[in-house]
Amino acid sequence: MKSSPAWRDFSPMTKTGKTDDAAVPRRSMRRLREKENRCNTILKAAETLFGQKGYHQTSIEEIADLAEVSTGAVYFYFKNKEELLTKLMQEIGHDLRKAVGEEYQKSEFSLDSFRNVAFAFLGDFCLRHPEKIAIFFRESVGQSVEVEEQRKRVFVKLTSDIKDAIIRISRGQGRNFATERSPELIAVCIVGIYERIACHYLLWQDHSTEVLQMAEESAAFMLGGVNSLFAPDVPKTGRREKKAPK
Repeated sequence: MKSSPAWRDFSPMTKTGKTDDAAVPRRSMRRLREKENRCNTILKAAETLFGQKGYHQTSIEEIADLAEVSTGAVYFYFKNKEELLTKLMQEIGHDLRKAVGEEYQKSEFSLDSFRNVAFAFLGDFCLRHPEKIAIFFRESVGQSVEVEEQRKRVFVKLTSDIKDAIIRISRGQGRNFATERSPELIAVCIVGIYERIACHYLLWQDHSTEVLQMAEESAAFMLGGVNSLFAPDVPKTGRREKKAPK
């Protein structure tokens, strides 16, 4: 009697001779994880090269070499360099929003959160992830319509997150803003301050050793702006208190 082929010993069979249904999903999950890991490796290589060399100066071949995969593997996961950049923008935007949002929550939406967020963005995110900052604030500028749309979505969401946090802070302080537009205006200014500081002091010049001091000063500036846009306190009578004559 012929012996069974060797491969049968490794097939997902139970003692009853039936296929083990649980083994098939396990193999599928393993293959899925392998694909995800390979995709993430390619993205990480692209992030490093885009941040260090520049988007236009980087080729697909260089990304493949750094990721230790074939050029065909890169094109299997991403149709071109633009799709790589768009995906990176999406991930960086998510990471940035998460970092900022967590600091507002840790501070329980108090006025101290402005200082904590400034330190989280400048002293932590920017210094730890220079390639992400270079891609987000420099390499994504002036690219295709699709990349610009992704860039816009990230900025709009980040601004909206900060606006909502500012509204919660004002409620926690028992204060109202002078106009309904004030929270959004402050949020737009804060995002603009973050972008300009990152570009001017970290991308165009190297003032990384002074970043913590910049975070302190920018937070004080933001807090002053917020306080200046609070509506004046109104007495319970509904009338503003008159100043005593000199």
